[in-house]
Amino acid sequence: MITINNLQKNFGDKKAVDIENYTILQGDMIGLVGNNGAGKTTLFRLILDLLKADRGNVCINDIDVSKSEDWKKYTGAFIDDGFLIDYLTPEEYFYFIGRMYGLDKDTIDERLQKFERFMNGEVIGQKKFIRNFSAGNKQKIGIISAMLHHPQLLILDEPFNFLDPSSQAVIKHLLQKYNQDHNATVIISSHNLNHTVDVCSRIALLEHGVIIRDIINQENSAEKELEDYFNVIIEEEEKL
Repeated sequence: MITINNLQKNFGDKKAVDIENYTILQGDMIGLVGNNGAGKTTLFRLILDLLKADRGNVCINDIDVSKSEDWKKYTGAFIDDGFLIDYLTPEEYFYFIGRMYGLDKDTIDERLQKFERFMNGEVIGQKKFIRNFSAGNKQKIGIISAMLHHPQLLILDEPFNFLDPSSQAVIKHLLQKYNQDHNATVIISSHNLNHTVDVCSRIALLEHGVIIRDIINQENSAEKELEDYFNVIIEEEEKL
């Protein structure tokens, strides 16, 4: 599904991403974890061709993302609320996104029904623009819009941010079911280790832009390894 080859991105003297090679398979559900500044969002932006790499490339289904846009047909992503068109209502935005992928209004309405519990009566029918919604509801709008066209590759940066506990539980279930029902590749980043371990069967641990561990997570087996790693980091920082 995704191959990363000799990928490097620098910001001045800082090396934000430096990945020699890494492969993500169709149907993988991967959690990208690391401290602030580890390079998670930068890596997502490189995968989505929102940043130009200094070296190397990313291929989605053998398509170099920097040389063709064919991969966009089956890719959905939400990085932050900059992806939203905030002068539209949620309904207008969903129909706009749907039309981009050839979906008619009835199909979009049908697909939105699956997100009713996630929206919790706070998104559809509110008669206000996206910019006037809370951060949590903007997050919901972005996640839904990324999933609306049933992409084979779904990328979400910090999807649990701003969500209340009930909504976090719902989106975990939705993501797992989506991955299973569509054999879709789902990649999320999160600072919340518990949620990531609950949802993802594979964990990529980033440090200074490098994937230092690729962990197979069976029945939350990765939880202790991740906790031990981050506890060591805290202890080392306390000694400084």
